[in-house]
Amino acid sequence: MEQDIGGVGPDDDREPLQIGEESAEQELTPTELRLRAVIVASRFYGVDLDINEYRLTAGEPYPSPASLVNWLRDQGMLAKAMRLKWKNLFRFRESAPVVLLLKDGTAGLVVGADPDRDVVWLKSPTARDSEPPVAVDRLRMEAAWAGDVILVRRPAGSGEGEAPFTMGWIFKQVTMQKKLLTQISFASLILSVLNIVPALLVMSTIDRVLEYNSLSTFYLLTAILGALMFYEMTLGWARRELILVLSTRLDSKLNLHVFGRLLALPLDFFERSQAGETISRVREVYRVREFLTGKLLSTLLDGVTLFVMVPFMFYMEPTLAVVCVAIAGLIALIIIAFLRPVGRLIAMTIQAEHKKGAVMNETVHGIRTVKSLALEPQQKAVWDERVAEAGRWRLAAGRLANWPATLTDPLQLFMSRGVVLFGAYLALNNDSSVDRGGLIAFMIISSRVAQPLVGFAKLMEDYHEVRTSIGQIAKVLNNPTETRAQSDGMRPKFEGQVSFEDVTFTYPLGQRPALNKVTFSIPPGTMLGLVGRSGSGKSTITRLLQGINREYTGAVRIDGSELREINLSHLRRSFGVVLQDNFLFRGTVRDNITAGRPGLTLEDAVRAARLAGAEEFIERMPQGYDTWIEEGSANISGGQRQRLAIARALITNPRIMILDEATSALDPESEALVNANLTRIGKGRTMVIVSHRLSSLVNCDLIMVLDRGTVIDVAPHSVLLDRCSIYRTLWNQQNRHIDPVRAAAALAQGE
Repeated sequence: MEQDIGGVGPDDDREPLQIGEESAEQELTPTELRLRAVIVASRFYGVDLDINEYRLTAGEPYPSPASLVNWLRDQGMLAKAMRLKWKNLFRFRESAPVVLLLKDGTAGLVVGADPDRDVVWLKSPTARDSEPPVAVDRLRMEAAWAGDVILVRRPAGSGEGEAPFTMGWIFKQVTMQKKLLTQISFASLILSVLNIVPALLVMSTIDRVLEYNSLSTFYLLTAILGALMFYEMTLGWARRELILVLSTRLDSKLNLHVFGRLLALPLDFFERSQAGETISRVREVYRVREFLTGKLLSTLLDGVTLFVMVPFMFYMEPTLAVVCVAIAGLIALIIIAFLRPVGRLIAMTIQAEHKKGAVMNETVHGIRTVKSLALEPQQKAVWDERVAEAGRWRLAAGRLANWPATLTDPLQLFMSRGVVLFGAYLALNNDSSVDRGGLIAFMIISSRVAQPLVGFAKLMEDYHEVRTSIGQIAKVLNNPTETRAQSDGMRPKFEGQVSFEDVTFTYPLGQRPALNKVTFSIPPGTMLGLVGRSGSGKSTITRLLQGINREYTGAVRIDGSELREINLSHLRRSFGVVLQDNFLFRGTVRDNITAGRPGLTLEDAVRAARLAGAEEFIERMPQGYDTWIEEGSANISGGQRQRLAIARALITNPRIMILDEATSALDPESEALVNANLTRIGKGRTMVIVSHRLSSLVNCDLIMVLDRGTVIDVAPHSVLLDRCSIYRTLWNQQNRHIDPVRAAAALAQGE
């Protein structure tokens, strides 16, 4: 495999770097070569990318490292662009292919390195698997390469992003910051030692300065105290800075993990769960964050002082030290005794708060219905009931939690103040070796020890509360996700053939199958209409096609590939989907049309809008494609919103489109505009159209009639009118206004 490159001298007349067959590479543009290099590197991990999914950013002659990395990340890969020196390439001598971006806009693949010979092994992205790599030395490499590389790694499957949300995961995030924790602990340890010095200075002041009236000793102690104050101030600032960095990192990791898990949950989870309760449970992450970056961290750091303070207390006066530790233990026992009952009440309080939040969320989202039906009194009554319930549980929890605080307060006061009286009593009875200065010094130290000891005891109470919050969050985040399906699987190029083979599917908690042994097949470019009574299974077919529900029996195939074997993200990106009620984001018209496709240009948006019949009203808007769409699409009509949704679905020129009741909520004029464009939209692509209005399906190539989850008939409109009684009945019901006498007679005959 190795090709000898011979000696290299400064006067060698080398030909330009060439790592593949010249004729093969001349047929491809630099853009295609860079994309092929990235595709080969991804294929090493079993991910097959589609070169047609990449969109070149406007103004770029060929793909930049940043745009390639964004494309890879959009496809579920882990990618990073770097600038390396020649010697750094030798780190990849036994690794996966590394994408090398050359100065002329092309690319190669580093597949090995030989530091002894000072060469790297390159392979062209167009080379066959059996073709050997080419050895390239430093001189030729640096003439063609500026140092840009792209590292591609395996998609995140069941890694960190798939880890369940538990207390163990949270503590793991804390322990992963070993370097910061070590630095903070060291600073805390030094501060603990410094905290002993003021107590010793006070002891020396009382025992030596006041006892012997020594002014020189007073000046010396003052200077030492001043120097220590400056050093302690500087070290304290450094520790707070490190704690701030650590807290920010933990907060970021926590929020990223929670939001990532939330996005990875399947759609059917959100459809089965109440939105307000889901949001309320996820918001418990703020309580966890406060505990993690606040109470837990500060208590653990204060606990470092115990390693210094407690031994010193026993050195000064063992009897008093035993008393202090015993009191701290008694405080801990009192708090532990109340943990379980208080925890139960806190759990009920949190659950009541979730119900209250659900009412608030439902009212805000349905405010138009509330106002139009004058439902304010009813909603207020429900809100009052939820507030009262939450208040009762919060009051009960607060009252019970007040008892351990009441019982431990005297013990805490004794640790900081009563120890002086107890020490004085021991001194009067000659049971203590501590003099007056030492007694005051012990009081100062014991007060510093009391705080972390009591803090550890109270931390158990906070931990129990946070554990309840984690349990609430886990009810949402620890549900099965789509992460593996979005990163694994095939990425075929679709032509548009769709087939169902004996497909049966039942919704969770469903009484009967939504689809029962459904079998049909349509060739690419077919416009298929789905009709039937409510609950016949029309929308279920579109859900299975989108991979929303995957727990079916039988086989759903697209171009011969079983749907469950196809990468889920690739599948959904390859579809154009328009629903009955489409959501538009706050942003410009252009942003909504090109949503999720940052590489697309204004020309792409205009072309999609023209095809969807949206161009004419967009041009009449104040800022055209830069017009801002308000939240809830309040500043545009329903028909305009629907046509923008169709343009958004068409922006990637998908081979398969799904229109699920896309025109049912439109006024007649808007519906006529959309229907007039369907033939033009469907040209060259497969379309699956669900509609209750049969008039919008007349021009479909095939219409499939469903009833109770089974296929009754599949044929064009004219054929169905003659041979399918269900279709004929539906047609007569919707068109009785055209010929009332004939329609009434047909319906009377049971047609």
